[in-house]
Amino acid sequence: MTKTINGIQVPQRADFVGSFLRPADLNDSNRDEYVAQLVEKQKELGYTLITDGEFNRTFWHLDFFWGFGGVTHEPGGDIAFNGETARLDRVYLTGKLTAQPHPFIEAYKKLKKYEDDKHIAKLTIPAPAQLFQQLNLPKNFLGTRAIYPNINDLINDIAAVYQGFIRQFYAVGGRYLQLDDCSWGAILGTSNSISSQRYKELGSNLDAVKEQLLTVNNRAIEGRPADLVVATHICRGNYHSTWFNSGAYDSVADWAFARENVDVLYLEYDDERSGGFEPLAKVSPNKHVVLGLITSKRPELEDEDKVIARIHEAAKYIPLERLSLSPQCGFASCAIGNKLTVEQQWTKLQLVERISKKVWG
Repeated sequence: MTKTINGIQVPQRADFVGSFLRPADLNDSNRDEYVAQLVEKQKELGYTLITDGEFNRTFWHLDFFWGFGGVTHEPGGDIAFNGETARLDRVYLTGKLTAQPHPFIEAYKKLKKYEDDKHIAKLTIPAPAQLFQQLNLPKNFLGTRAIYPNINDLINDIAAVYQGFIRQFYAVGGRYLQLDDCSWGAILGTSNSISSQRYKELGSNLDAVKEQLLTVNNRAIEGRPADLVVATHICRGNYHSTWFNSGAYDSVADWAFARENVDVLYLEYDDERSGGFEPLAKVSPNKHVVLGLITSKRPELEDEDKVIARIHEAAKYIPLERLSLSPQCGFASCAIGNKLTVEQQWTKLQLVERISKKVWG
């Protein structure tokens, strides 16, 4: 899959997920200046897609949900990661979901000013399935069902508010939208994963849940303009260099790889927790895959030759021309960020750029 945005071909061979380490003194008064410096650095390193580093939000996902009507939040949404507890807000419904002017649009308009004939402003937001999962957490389940007794009505309303947001995004010139999605990553591996167990405790059949995740994601983006690129990043959790789940993609490939109607898949493949490349054979022929072979969780640099060998290993299952390279996740999915320095972050991106030129020219 290749498309052209403002005369620029996408996807690019060297890419990144979206978030970057926040400056220690980041606040409302200096945010725009720090974003300007961040974008300049991305351009300097040779990247075509640019982001604001998610400097305008505390959490990669929750802040976005607050922009919908019928949603509120409060402390108490902590989640256990591997060796650390992620301090998150609890997000829940106070009424039916409604679309309204979304604050992320104003932030995106500021980023879009940095577009030129060589650069495209990319917006990252949580996937519709992520909101579906959030509203079906054990703490939220009964409250959600009180407002949406029929789960199909919930799916339809999530899709509707996302479609409303996409219209707003497109109207201000947005053409590259990335849906970050831990809902697939949370149920990877065995049926004994924490999220899989949660769904079972709520009386849900896991295959039925996969159909629901697929349906809400596809319904939210159906009918989108032909020149709008929609990507998704499937994540296993990224908080202060820790992770939420492990497991190969085999158990979700028939849904997310084969049937989700996105243009680009960003996939974590930085260590053994990700499994092998065999599930890539399930990726539908209209999709491009960005291989997240460079970890954003640790400062140590990967061996270039080994990364190149892994790219060619992946190419046994999907043609090399449909592959790109990136870090496995963002560098700061929440304000706390991962355990590496800003300079180490940039060194990682230099490595991605260098390897991509060796592989694809």
